[in-house]
Amino acid sequence: MSDTMPIITISREFGAGGRTMAKGLSKELGLPWYDRDFVRLTAKMSGYSEEEIEDEGESISDSTRFLDSILNNMAAYTSSHDAIYEAQKDAILELAKTPCIIVGRCSNVILREAGIPSFDIFLHADYAIRVERAKALVSDKVTNIEKYVEKVDEQREKHYKVYTGGHLNRAQDYTVCLDTGVIDYETCIDVLARLIRG
Repeated sequence: MSDTMPIITISREFGAGGRTMAKGLSKELGLPWYDRDFVRLTAKMSGYSEEEIEDEGESISDSTRFLDSILNNMAAYTSSHDAIYEAQKDAILELAKTPCIIVGRCSNVILREAGIPSFDIFLHADYAIRVERAKALVSDKVTNIEKYVEKVDEQREKHYKVYTGGHLNRAQDYTVCLDTGVIDYETCIDVLARLIRG
């Protein structure tokens, strides 16, 4: 890893602009960024399909965790969620061999536990603003945007808590937290780029 450019992780609430921020920082800093591409790498390394990685990568349903808790009585059993998480962890550590930007997937904690320095960003915004942004992000098949935003946030929080023991929105776990509902994307990118460059 470069001595001057850290690995950058972006954690976010749904609709807070994680992908927009990653793309902007990538252009500004000249670093590759990984979100959907990360899914392909994880699939290649793990043997799981891209659809399985995409569906289970940052979400844990109540029914799945209940089933897993029963089946985990068998010492040899490893749930698909756990196996996918381990595959994602391996992929994150592989990507972190060179400076890059990684969106989500507990990457801030995975790198910290591996002793790899990182610049960790958390993006949030007012719920009403995120709901409005979500209208441009989700399929027309989603009939209740408000419930969809709540569901994605809840799934990400559960996933983060299960695999890190912490809370996704805990400010102390990040280098910088930004409210993208108050500060526009362009300003956020400029501020972050300056901080990252030091």
